[in-house]
Amino acid sequence: MSTDERQWFATCPKGIESLLAHELQVLGANTARETVAGVYFTGPLAAAYRACLWSRLANRVLLPLATVDAADGDQLYAGLSALDWQAWMQVSQTFAIDFSGQNRAIRNTQFGAQRTKDALVDWFQQRFGRRPSVDRRAPDLRFNLRLSKDRAMLALDMVGGSLHRRGYRSEAGAAPLKENLAAAILLRADWPGMAARGGALIDPMCGSGTLLLEGAMMAADIAPGLDRRRFGFEAWSGHNPQQWQAILSDARGRAERGRQRQLPEMRGYDADNRVVRRAQENIARLGLERAVRVLRKPLAELRRPTHLPIAEGLLVCNPPYGERLGEKESLRYLYRELGEAMKREFDGWQAAIFTSDLDLGRAIGLRSHRQYKLYNGALPASLLLFDLKDNRLSDNGAAAAPETHKADNAPLSEGAQMVANRLRKNRRRLNPWLKRAQVECYRLYDADMPEYSVAVDIYGDRVHVAEYRAPADVDPDAAARRLDEVMAALPAALNVRPGDIALKVRQRQRGAEQYTRQAERGEYFSVREGQAKLLVNLHDYLDTGLFLDHRPLRLRIAAEARGRDFLNLFCYTGAATVQAAVGGARSTTSVDLSNTYLGWLRKNLAHNGLSEQGNRIERGDCLNWLEQGGRDYDLIMLDPPSFSNSRAVKDSFDVQRDHPALVRAAMSRLRPGGQLYFSNNRRGFRLEPELAEQFDCQDITRETLDPDFERNPRIHVCFSLRHRGGSAA
Repeated sequence: MSTDERQWFATCPKGIESLLAHELQVLGANTARETVAGVYFTGPLAAAYRACLWSRLANRVLLPLATVDAADGDQLYAGLSALDWQAWMQVSQTFAIDFSGQNRAIRNTQFGAQRTKDALVDWFQQRFGRRPSVDRRAPDLRFNLRLSKDRAMLALDMVGGSLHRRGYRSEAGAAPLKENLAAAILLRADWPGMAARGGALIDPMCGSGTLLLEGAMMAADIAPGLDRRRFGFEAWSGHNPQQWQAILSDARGRAERGRQRQLPEMRGYDADNRVVRRAQENIARLGLERAVRVLRKPLAELRRPTHLPIAEGLLVCNPPYGERLGEKESLRYLYRELGEAMKREFDGWQAAIFTSDLDLGRAIGLRSHRQYKLYNGALPASLLLFDLKDNRLSDNGAAAAPETHKADNAPLSEGAQMVANRLRKNRRRLNPWLKRAQVECYRLYDADMPEYSVAVDIYGDRVHVAEYRAPADVDPDAAARRLDEVMAALPAALNVRPGDIALKVRQRQRGAEQYTRQAERGEYFSVREGQAKLLVNLHDYLDTGLFLDHRPLRLRIAAEARGRDFLNLFCYTGAATVQAAVGGARSTTSVDLSNTYLGWLRKNLAHNGLSEQGNRIERGDCLNWLEQGGRDYDLIMLDPPSFSNSRAVKDSFDVQRDHPALVRAAMSRLRPGGQLYFSNNRRGFRLEPELAEQFDCQDITRETLDPDFERNPRIHVCFSLRHRGGSAA
């Protein structure tokens, strides 16, 4: 090794050592040897300077000074006391110690740092009668001591802190992605190559913009350390200011020329206005406003920019991962929505998805051609690379494509044949409306023949059958036989597989037995209603998650929601909330007492690429929640149960008895010119006359029933209420 040649050590996040070794060689290292979370390299002082200024991947660049025995604290002190500390610092300078590692005797890093500090200050005290001072925040020199077994390596931190702090980010969002890890993701995805060929970079969930800014700095040839106020080596006795200034001046010139070039298209989106503003501030600090644009946009609205004829580009993303109980199940639908958007909008591009949960990564539904194991701090993570050309979405647990079902040739009984004929007749009657309105979930049969007392609902390619409770004078055996005839008629009449028919039976039990428990399959599948995708479950609960009779009201809300603040009281699974959100609501708030239903709502939001930012979810008793006060709304849906005696609230609820107070409380939160829809399914319900006098109230029940519920107009009642004197918004 020549006199100018030195041994250096660069630390980095685990998993990117090979990338760092290559980078260091490009920056002038003569040799590079990988180890866990770092790279040893040799080269002149200029190579270390360039590593400090230009490394996009390193955490620290260290100059090894000495290795000493450290079987215990006393041996560590003795070894460090024998070093010539004046070769590296002066007594007038401040310092700090970073200590890492442990062994059998030194189990605490604070103890190790204390013994190291004692050795240093005692060395100066014995020779000069003075002690240098410790400055943990901004020392002149920072020493690093790494303990491994019974040996400790002392090194000078050439940077004086972590290189991942570029200086452009004043405040990170939740669980921020470190800048050097973001750079590693982009390098693994070959973003520099794409940028050189004119490709675009898009991050659909950009947060504070780390991936975009690292990508922009690469494209504009901006050294990541250029905005650091100072480096640790500047107070080191071996520092060469002239050489450093030449390297720094060259980097400044390259950055200035890079900012003036025509840079690739780089865009980011996020549903949270706060982090969008933060990202825009970070972009401005780097002076890259012309090149990088960030807008508020939920994943549901992700589109490939229409002015981009670019055939090549990179979609890069670090989606959220679940930390709260149940959150992961919701995120599966968000990741699936991301996969659908990737394929639909960016066919032919490349994609790089970084996730701390590989199971969520698989939920995307696309085939990754390469995977890398990385670490986000101590958290294991995966980088998935996708070639979106000819990459087909898998079913990924979604409803399987329907198979043509050949009806059983066994003859139907007379009763079953009669049911099949009625089902076919009803479908023929509804078909023109179904096609015109593009309805895929509807009621096909509702006890049309009283002796066959069931409701038959269609959910896409599946069928849900709910038995009505038979009167006490009906023979149980006869009721069971008729139900069997219904189940026999369905496959033949509707051309469906028996396995695609879900049956809810009001089974008669003896003694203390109650109705049969519902299943616990956890099978959700997606159906469309207007522009929304909604998740239904045909087996696990008494209801499916979607009240079909409220379809017209939900679609009315979707049409009226744009630019308005929407409140959904007794929100159930949040179908109306999703309709309002996809309809362009400025915000939504959903209130319910059931954690199960609120979890379902979270799934529905994620399934539509909608963030909980701007779509607030509140658990609580609706009347108490309203009485606590708060913000007002332009559009409110109030759909309480007919009766409830939930253990979570003190008193029972009866909609006929209690609706006046509930309606008045809801109207107190309605803005002038706003609209409240009040609906319930209580048979024989009567609205309190004083409400009609106090508010502008219209009975719109008939307007909220589609052709599939014409035979049962008492399925619900619905009223439109406004403040008197208010005009339509």
